[in-house]
Amino acid sequence: MIKETVQKIKLVENEFAEKAQKRLDSLTKPQGSLGRLEEFARRIVAITENIMPLLDKKVIFTFAGDHGVAEEGVSAYPKEVTRQMVFNFLHGGAGINVLARHAGAEVVVVDIGVNGYFGNVEGLVSKKVVSGTGNIRKGPALTRDEALRCIEFGIELANEYTKKGYKIFATGDMGIANTTPSSAIAAVLTGRPVSEVTGRGTGIGDNALKNKVKVIEDSIALNKPDSKDPIDVLSKIGGAEIGGITGLIIGAATNRIPVVIDGFISTAGALIAYCIEPKTKDYMFAAHNSVEIGHKAMLEKIGLRPILDLDLRLGEGTGAALAMLMIEAGLKIYKEMATFGEAGVSKNEW
Repeated sequence: MIKETVQKIKLVENEFAEKAQKRLDSLTKPQGSLGRLEEFARRIVAITENIMPLLDKKVIFTFAGDHGVAEEGVSAYPKEVTRQMVFNFLHGGAGINVLARHAGAEVVVVDIGVNGYFGNVEGLVSKKVVSGTGNIRKGPALTRDEALRCIEFGIELANEYTKKGYKIFATGDMGIANTTPSSAIAAVLTGRPVSEVTGRGTGIGDNALKNKVKVIEDSIALNKPDSKDPIDVLSKIGGAEIGGITGLIIGAATNRIPVVIDGFISTAGALIAYCIEPKTKDYMFAAHNSVEIGHKAMLEKIGLRPILDLDLRLGEGTGAALAMLMIEAGLKIYKEMATFGEAGVSKNEW
C-alpha cells in the first residue's frame, strides 16, 4: 500500500504558481510587499491546481501513543498523562482544542499506540497498532510490520478525510517521552550528534537532560537503525504516533492536500516521509520553529522554512492551528484584495 501510494505523488508544477503570482502582482500594493503571505497563497494555488481554492474544511489530526523509553526517566511526567490528555482532547479542554476553535478547524484524536484501551469512546478514532512502544534502550520500538501499519493507518485517514471534502490537514501529537525517539530520529537522519538535537522536552533539568542524551546514544548503538532506510529508523527508534504522522503526510501529498506540520514530533514524522519520498516536501508547510533544539536541524534537512517563531513546545498541533490562520490570511489577500484595474488605481504610482 505504501509503495503504491508513494508512486502516485506528483511534483508541484510551476504553471499554477505562475498564474497565482500574476494575480498577486496585479493587486493594489507594491509587488511582494506582503511577503510570505503571498508565498502561502501561491503555494496553495499550486498544490491544489485551483486558481481560486477554498480552505473551508480544516482538520488537525492529533496522534496519541505511549513510549516504553519513558521508564528511563527522560520525561518530567509519567506515562499515564498520555491517556489522561486523550480524554482532555475529547472533552475540548486542551490547548489544541482552544486554538483549533480559533482557527475554525476540527480536531481528530487518533489512538494509534496508547498503553491501554479506551473502549467505545465517542469521538476517538481507534487505529491502535501497539499499546505503547518497546523501550528503545532495550530493543526496537516497533517491529517493521508495526511501523508499516502505522504509516498505512495515516494514509487511510488522509484518503478518508479527502473524500469527506477537507481541504487542508495539520499534524499533532500526544505521547509522554516522545521527544526522545524524535531526537533519536533527528540524529540518525540528519547526521548530527545526539547532544545537538536533544532538548528538555517537558522541562527536565540538567541531570535528566544528560541522562536523556545517554539513553538516546545507547538506543542508537543498540538498535543500529539504517539511515538509508527510513522505515527501519521508524521501527527501531521511533514511535507509533510518529509513523501515523508520516502516513498522513504521504496520503496528503497523494491527494494534493496541503499539510501543516506542527512541531518537533510532527517534524520527525515529516522527515521520515521526506526520506521515503522527497516530493512530499512540496505539500508541507512548517508551522513554527520549536524551542526543541533538534527541530531546526530536521527542518533544514527537509528544506522547510517555519512560518512562526513563538517559543512553542507543547505539541498537540497547537503551532499548526496558529499557522493555518496565517496561510488562510495569505489566501484571503490573494482572493479578496482588489486589483489595480478593479480599484481604479494607477499601477505606475507604486
